[in-house]
Amino acid sequence: MSFSPLFILLSLLCLVSVGLGMADPIPQDPAYHDYGDQRIILGIPYFWNVMSNLPMLFIGLYGLWQSFRHYDRRPAGVARWIPFVLSGGIFITCFGSAYYHWMPSNDTLLWDRLPMTLMFMSLFALLMYDYLGPQAGTLSFWLALPLGIASVLYWHFTESAGQGDLRPYAVVQFFPMLAATVLMLLHPGKVPYVRYILFILGWYVLAKLCEHYDKPIYEQLGFWSGHTLKHLIGAVGLVYAMKLLDGWWPER
Repeated sequence: MSFSPLFILLSLLCLVSVGLGMADPIPQDPAYHDYGDQRIILGIPYFWNVMSNLPMLFIGLYGLWQSFRHYDRRPAGVARWIPFVLSGGIFITCFGSAYYHWMPSNDTLLWDRLPMTLMFMSLFALLMYDYLGPQAGTLSFWLALPLGIASVLYWHFTESAGQGDLRPYAVVQFFPMLAATVLMLLHPGKVPYVRYILFILGWYVLAKLCEHYDKPIYEQLGFWSGHTLKHLIGAVGLVYAMKLLDGWWPER
């Protein structure tokens, strides 16, 4: 008996959701805001954590320019909106992340995470569109975006109530990576940009490792922390997201 890729993905989503639902709520660790590099340079606190967001400004602008430039070369509907949302999410994240790192707290972290969900969910919808067809892509786009935003708002309001819960946001952040892996395994060679997906995943994993080892990396390097490297390495992954879009314009 063979199962459709959509059935497999929905089953995995249910399993992940049930598993997290059985776990205790996950509050935001206050130590998350205690970064290794807290230097004030040119009057800017956490200088390198703030300034290392700049690459996203230019990457987002490039993506928005390409989205306008090639707008009519994509079929009507979400195929035209996905590049805008992805590029706009990158552009806005530059400012949201800079704002958070200027004044690290749960309240400012909201503005870092909200635009990031636009990136995660639009990439997910793009993969669903190309691997499973326009109908699946359209449904994913209109469902995933509101759910992604809702996951961040849910965390924010539960955190404000003293019972923070990151579980829904964890699904939003990591399930698209799982979905990408499953789609590539089930349909090898179906899309021409598989190597870019692999590069995006690889750079993302490396960025998360740098984030985890923020202080040890700063102690070893002395000039940049792991979190600063996370931003710069993450930007490399976003360059490959733009290369992915560059190959997505012509109608197929």
